[in-house]
Amino acid sequence: MKQRAPLTLAAVAAALAAATGLAFLTAPAATPAGGGTGRAAAARMPVERSVLVCPAPSSSDIAETTYTSLTPGKGGGKGTARLAGKDGKAVLEPKEPGRPVAATASGAEAPALTGAAEGALAPGWTAQQTTKVSVGQARGLLGLACTAPGTDFWFPGVSTAKGRQDYVHLTNPDDTTAEVTITLYGPDGLLKDKPGTADPVIRVDPRSTTKVWLSPLAPDSRLTDVTAHVTASSGRVGASTHVAEDGTGTDWLPASAGPADTLVLPGIPADAVSVRLVAFAPGEDDADLTVKLSGPTGPLSPAGKERLHVKGGMTAGLDLGDVTRGEAGSLLLAPADPAKAVPVVAALRVVRGTAAKKELGFIPASTPVGERATVTDNRADDKATVLTLTAAGADAAVRVTASPGTEGGQPAVQEITVKAGTTRALAPPAPSGGKGPYALTVETLSGGPVHAARTLTLPHDGIPMFTVQAFGDDRSTVSVPRAAEDPSILLR
Repeated sequence: MKQRAPLTLAAVAAALAAATGLAFLTAPAATPAGGGTGRAAAARMPVERSVLVCPAPSSSDIAETTYTSLTPGKGGGKGTARLAGKDGKAVLEPKEPGRPVAATASGAEAPALTGAAEGALAPGWTAQQTTKVSVGQARGLLGLACTAPGTDFWFPGVSTAKGRQDYVHLTNPDDTTAEVTITLYGPDGLLKDKPGTADPVIRVDPRSTTKVWLSPLAPDSRLTDVTAHVTASSGRVGASTHVAEDGTGTDWLPASAGPADTLVLPGIPADAVSVRLVAFAPGEDDADLTVKLSGPTGPLSPAGKERLHVKGGMTAGLDLGDVTRGEAGSLLLAPADPAKAVPVVAALRVVRGTAAKKELGFIPASTPVGERATVTDNRADDKATVLTLTAAGADAAVRVTASPGTEGGQPAVQEITVKAGTTRALAPPAPSGGKGPYALTVETLSGGPVHAARTLTLPHDGIPMFTVQAFGDDRSTVSVPRAAEDPSILLR
């Protein structure tokens, strides 16, 4: 997400210069309640521009993709937003806040999308692509929130094992070429195509997408648990990993939240038959972690799997089996010794169903909801959408707002409390009347922090096809220092 704070400050400076002949940008002085001097807090203002990128949804000729988009709010003000392919043709073009829009695409020709929202449509602009592939070795439901471009991404949970095809999709939204490297780490550390050589530089052309198959980056290693680190040395990209596993399913693996010593991985479905934790410690120090499942009554330690040791610079995996035992939950990772906390990244591989009716999904560590977060493409069908809320620390209260559907209807609102250490899984509010996918917006009212995820299940031929998307603070506002005239600078 991007905003134009520097331009705004420049405009303020110009205005002050016109009035006084010279201006000085500063936070105005204030006197704290306890005496002494201080500075007024910076104002928080809505962002003026947001940028999103969405990778090409599928290489399958029978893929069916739904795109959805929403800027939360009640309207008012002018703005524009559009997501388009490389040819410039708009796929999604919202017109006002609070009203979701949708589009569909079929087959393997659906392109990667880039786009920007400005003015009233920029704060909290969110988009999602959901793809259903009904048959084949890697059939399944793939869901992914379109992401803001950046320069640093961690993907614990990728694999170079036989039967896995993992591709990192790199999408460049800008008019200049981006240069990217992908570094892989296994259980014994760094993986290389050729020992002693540097990672190859991947050039991503302006306003285009490139996908990179991970297995050839380490052709002599067939490993179940791998971590990929994507960095842009020039330019910026959106990065997501598409995973297909023969006979099990397919989904997107989003990037993990950045390295931290305490992590929450929200939204493990109640009927998960297999959950595998993959973690990586980016530094030189080893990490000793406690592993707990937050459920409806509080956190519990999985018997015999209460700890995970992660060596510095290496990837570690832990098979948790059917850890939820029929109750949806979230995984909590924390340092075994707070005095020796070491940052890590982590993700979960989750399987539902049995035998030939299995399906695959991923849950990376997520950031908290913060002030507000939105996930689009929710369905009002019976049990299709499950909302998971976790208060890892203190008690919390949130407001959940369901937007109208893409084909009309009235929004619905529900306030929900979550006890400290617990996870609540519930059917969220849905719009009344109208039809079509809708968006869910979660706002923290008190307490917290709160982590949230949405599970979308669209069964097909007895297969519990599903995908899980986490809510993350939409960063719809930015801190802007206050500006004040200071003619005294003329005397300095």
